[in-house]
Amino acid sequence: MYKKTLFLLTICVFIFSGLIYAADTDNNQVIVYYFYGDFRCASCHKIEQYTKNAVKEFFKDALNSGELIFKPVNMDNSENRYFVDAYQLYTKSVVLSLVKDGKEVKYKNLPKVWNYLGNKKQFYEYIKSEVTKYLEEEV
Repeated sequence: MYKKTLFLLTICVFIFSGLIYAADTDNNQVIVYYFYGDFRCASCHKIEQYTKNAVKEFFKDALNSGELIFKPVNMDNSENRYFVDAYQLYTKSVVLSLVKDGKEVKYKNLPKVWNYLGNKKQFYEYIKSEVTKYLEEEV
């Protein structure tokens, strides 16, 4: 009986601590989504890599604190199909999502990632500028 009670108590502690962590990190944050499909061309890989690197380079502290999240999502997976309608996706895309009190309050598709694909510096500056605007609203 003692082992069973101890086991149940341990499970409750883990579940409760997980809920507290989720509440702390998920309430107010900016999510940088990169939406891709099963078929990925060189440009698609480059957009993901540039976006990921720009976010890491310019927003290390926000990433470490959980205020900012970079999240690649395969929109061809059935569990992710709702993103296609929600964000009106028609191709591989970078989308920013502002989450307050655990709910998305706004989002923005960043279509110029395709325009700046040939210029790494412009691409990084575009990501930096747009993410900065969203992080300033997050506070």
